[in-house]
Amino acid sequence: MPLPAFSASVCVFCGSRPGLRPAYEAAAQETGEMLARRGWRLVYGAGDVGLMGTVARAAQGMGGSSFGVIPRHLVDAEAGKTDLDTYVVTETMHERKKVMFMNANAIVMLPGGAGSLDEFFEVLTWRQLGLHGKPILLLDTEGYWQPLRQLINHVIDEGFADDSLKGFIRYVSSVKALEKALEDMLTA
Repeated sequence: MPLPAFSASVCVFCGSRPGLRPAYEAAAQETGEMLARRGWRLVYGAGDVGLMGTVARAAQGMGGSSFGVIPRHLVDAEAGKTDLDTYVVTETMHERKKVMFMNANAIVMLPGGAGSLDEFFEVLTWRQLGLHGKPILLLDTEGYWQPLRQLINHVIDEGFADDSLKGFIRYVSSVKALEKALEDMLTA
């Protein structure tokens, strides 16, 4: 059976928990559906829990293509979603991030915890060092990423990063705005 066609791949970093606000899960659902509708392959952490599971099930439910990467030690904890178009099991977390990144044209962050922040800061650092030029977008559902935005500004204000760091990150407040930003960036 042939794999579904896709025109670009979008890596989505997000929580393995649903969070406390229903808006987080609704945005994950809408993001998965949007990716599938646009013909963009979802690349994500291969879990079937939390926002990760929501975005994947939504994309699959709309016939979208999916590429999941999970480290062996999390297969049980994150309920490894083996019904994806591509399911990769890695040995380490670092390898997981690298495989996800290498198989994507853009990075999108939905709300998440320490793991999502780790993923974000790794790709942001790689961008700062000039190792890639991929877009990094944060879906700021109900202002979730505003404290992170303040931290980035603080780091710059205190002289630990150049002002250009802000230019590597784009904050969007809705899935509609995310879709428009991705369209602009992926077709440029």
